[in-house]
Amino acid sequence: MSSIRSSNWDGFLVRSFLLIAGTALFASGIAAAQVVPTPDGVALPDLLGGEGQGLSGTVVQLFLFVTVLSLVPGIAMMVTCLPFMVIVFSILRQALGVQQAPPNMMIMALAMFLTFFIMEPVFMEAWSSGLSPYIDGTIGEEDAWLMTTEPFREFMMRRTDPDTLFMLSDALNRPIGEGEQHPFSLLATGFMLSEIKHAFQIGFVIFMPFMVIDLVVASVLMAVGMMMVPPTVVSLPFKLGFFVLADGWLKITEALIRGYA
Repeated sequence: MSSIRSSNWDGFLVRSFLLIAGTALFASGIAAAQVVPTPDGVALPDLLGGEGQGLSGTVVQLFLFVTVLSLVPGIAMMVTCLPFMVIVFSILRQALGVQQAPPNMMIMALAMFLTFFIMEPVFMEAWSSGLSPYIDGTIGEEDAWLMTTEPFREFMMRRTDPDTLFMLSDALNRPIGEGEQHPFSLLATGFMLSEIKHAFQIGFVIFMPFMVIDLVVASVLMAVGMMMVPPTVVSLPFKLGFFVLADGWLKITEALIRGYA
């Protein structure tokens, strides 16, 4: 059944892609068409383009735009603190022992809003220094790229471990000289690895108090002879009560935000 659903989904994706591509080609051809007079005086559109203006440039730009839109979620996870937030909140939920509370959608929504709250100065600086002048036509593509990515470079450099960058550059046999700027691909990869490392470190610290509660409850149950009772069932109310009394969500969120301040 899963293979049938997978094949149907793949066929739907292929048909959708072909439909979008055909529509884009037709629309771009009509937009680039020019009127060519015929000997009979009937004006026909020149779908092949006139005066050296063909469909290739428009089609390439269209596909590049669609590709960038499809990579936006991945880019958001590469250069922001979103992976860090998601990992920490997922480990916290697992430490509490409640597998579906809060649900995945709520954790992702909370992580996204916290990411926007933390990254808002970086977004605004990238917009004012790079994107807005490029839209106004005052700078070119290369300058716009450099000015837009510079705030993200500064943010990622503050959170990236130097040892991670050295390991990656050494593995690729691309040594970085003293004072030389790191390539954006290398910096983004090192930033993601560093964020995952920091998230698991904080997750370990969060997990320890709840594991102690599980061990104490298991020891008490074994001492009174209730070995058939699952310790997680008994320890869950104690962990929830401890977390609520400590105002855990607010404390952990405050600590994560202060780490980026």
